[in-house]
Amino acid sequence: MPHFFISSSSRNDNKIIISDNENYNHIARSLRARRGEKLLLIDEKQIQYETIITNIDKHKIEVEIEKSYKSERDLKFNLYLAQSPLRSDAQNFVIEKATELGVRGIFPVVTDNCALNTSIIGKKIEKWQKIMYEASKQCERAIVPDCFEKTTLDAILNSKKFDKIIAFCERNADLTVRDFFNQTPVNEGDSLLVIIGPEGGFSPQEFSLFDKYKIPKLTLGNLILKAETAVTVALGNIIYEFENHGKN
Repeated sequence: MPHFFISSSSRNDNKIIISDNENYNHIARSLRARRGEKLLLIDEKQIQYETIITNIDKHKIEVEIEKSYKSERDLKFNLYLAQSPLRSDAQNFVIEKATELGVRGIFPVVTDNCALNTSIIGKKIEKWQKIMYEASKQCERAIVPDCFEKTTLDAILNSKKFDKIIAFCERNADLTVRDFFNQTPVNEGDSLLVIIGPEGGFSPQEFSLFDKYKIPKLTLGNLILKAETAVTVALGNIIYEFENHGKN
């Protein structure tokens, strides 16, 4: 069932009017939806609506609500990713998969071995945000995450916005995700920042920053993964450990 984000203000009793250009064009023109077809809508309050189209004219789509409920398609903790942007399709892949895996936001971090020039990163933010929006619709997420402005490791480590921060550092770590959860459990509502570097890895100066801020350095095992693979594996492992910690 097609899934679209709407504003709660578009609801009136048991009816919803879809009149914004983006949703209207997608539903009426791209999908060529017709009266009687079903749509899945979600508002900024994370209320999900199962609806049926009752009318489509040249300016708006009217739907009737068949069922509404609080969406559960969300993590129970706040997962953030700080990542050194990759080139072209690899970075698009990272943005899409991180969104599907439930991150609240992504911080593009300029590192010493970053694959992209800092000026290019700034120009990509809007595109990456669009990818997050489309990926959120595709996987029926309750909220659309944020792609923040580019930053540095020092700035984000000093921000004090997160309850816990971890960095994945192949070749320079022996602490696993499970080890971390056993030592420092992540609780519901916690904000956890995951840092993943570029293909070339972190520089000695950046490792010094991790030591300065006492950031746990984690490994994903003996294999050396490409950066985009490391993102999906790391986030997937973290979600698994959060949901299963203490159940063994």
